[in-house]
Amino acid sequence: MSRRFVAAGLAVLCAATLTAGTGSASASGDWPTWTKDLRGSRFNGSEHRITTETVGNLKLKWAFSYPTPGAPGPHSQPAVADGAVFFGGSDSYFYSVDAKSGAKRWTFALPPNDMVQDGAAVAAGRVYFGDTQGTVRALDQRTGRLLWQFRTDTTPLSVVTSSPIFFEGHIFVGTSSGQNTADQNTACCTFRGHVDSIDAATGKLSWRYYTVPPPQQVGTWPSGAARFEPSGAGVWSSPVIDQRTHTLYVGTGQNYTGHGGDFDTLLALNTASGKVRWKQQVTPDDTWRSLCNDPKSTDGYCPVPKNTQLDWDLGATPNLFTVNGRDLVGIGQKAGIYHVFDAHTGQVVWRRLLSTPMPNGGLSGIQWGTSFDGQRLYIATMMNEPGTLYALDPTTGAELWHTPNPADGCTTGGAAQYPDLCTPSLIPAVTTSPGLVYEGSADGKMRVFDSATGKVVWTYDTIRDFDGVNGLPGRGGAISGGGGAVVADGMVYVQTGYWMAPYPSDRGHVLLAFGL
Repeated sequence: MSRRFVAAGLAVLCAATLTAGTGSASASGDWPTWTKDLRGSRFNGSEHRITTETVGNLKLKWAFSYPTPGAPGPHSQPAVADGAVFFGGSDSYFYSVDAKSGAKRWTFALPPNDMVQDGAAVAAGRVYFGDTQGTVRALDQRTGRLLWQFRTDTTPLSVVTSSPIFFEGHIFVGTSSGQNTADQNTACCTFRGHVDSIDAATGKLSWRYYTVPPPQQVGTWPSGAARFEPSGAGVWSSPVIDQRTHTLYVGTGQNYTGHGGDFDTLLALNTASGKVRWKQQVTPDDTWRSLCNDPKSTDGYCPVPKNTQLDWDLGATPNLFTVNGRDLVGIGQKAGIYHVFDAHTGQVVWRRLLSTPMPNGGLSGIQWGTSFDGQRLYIATMMNEPGTLYALDPTTGAELWHTPNPADGCTTGGAAQYPDLCTPSLIPAVTTSPGLVYEGSADGKMRVFDSATGKVVWTYDTIRDFDGVNGLPGRGGAISGGGGAVVADGMVYVQTGYWMAPYPSDRGHVLLAFGL
């Protein structure tokens, strides 16, 4: 594996004072939003029941099974608030269940063939989430009654995978699109990524920031379908917010066609107006559509020459943290690089390459998100032969430890039956609580690591059959991306059955809940 440390604009600091600065949400044992708190820590500092001494006693408490065998795996990270768990299924329903028992509280039906892929945010008595048809909804937290819905984009194949975050009476959310996955006969592409501020009480748009200028037709593809440029730069991930400076930070994806706009960029926007405070583009050029990878596609459909297409999005959610009184913002990239900037100016502080970048590398590096526990940054690489979990010094980016996906991941447990499907890939976002790091794998194992050493201290194989508390049979698979483990009030919640390792099953996928 190639490793190097790139330092830019920062001398090595000594004896750093580190703070997550996570705001009031971190004082609660709940996990009410994708990031846990406004600053993207993915760290539950209030979790004191599950410790390095007790983690070995974690047992399955309940499983919730989805009804549709073979459906796309669960992609909606649960939110936990006020004794309930809120999540979307792969069956066009959104659920609220009891956090301790899994018993149903209420369900909300989405339109046919619709699905929730983001994680909900629970705030002000409401539950906010997006869907695969580009719509954001607010439901009553107690009853599940629809309060409002807002269509963020009408471009074909628009989707909300960005999880909303609530701040000062607004929710902030990004929109992306699968338009670049269309076939050769489809016009491509007219989608423009954007970040929205939506009034949380009414669902009315307050401001919108587009990541690319309006696409213009520049000719046709070989099929005769219209060709538009530039396009893309979708916002796949959840924003984070510095409540002291009223600054929103979020990453963007690659261009679908053309070259321009804020592709592969970390944006720093004013939360009140959407105006740019600064932005940092981390890739000089990045244009990609799925036909670039399709061996059946004829020449002329990839918008860039072969072997130059990258797909190196900033698809992960950022982390805000403070070192020696200096506010920093870090973000992982699919190229395998973790970037750190001065949160106020955008100046590069340090960068760390953790996996070898690959062309068509959308599945190679840092995927959904990383965690900061006040001492260390925790970052997982995905297809790094194998995927590897790292702990880094937030001051310099120096490696403190690394733990590869265990070598027996594909030869033990349920994955051993499917050697051609199993990969030792760390798919989910990383989660932490005091002394512990939570990360799952495409080998079907959910693991907990000691945060000081990287040693595996607990493993659970999810590729097995389950009887759901909702009366349905279920079976686990690859630990789901789109989020990661949620740790709240002495429980750990994990979605399993992700599409990237499609282990065969005649049962639906499952949400698992573990406790002591």
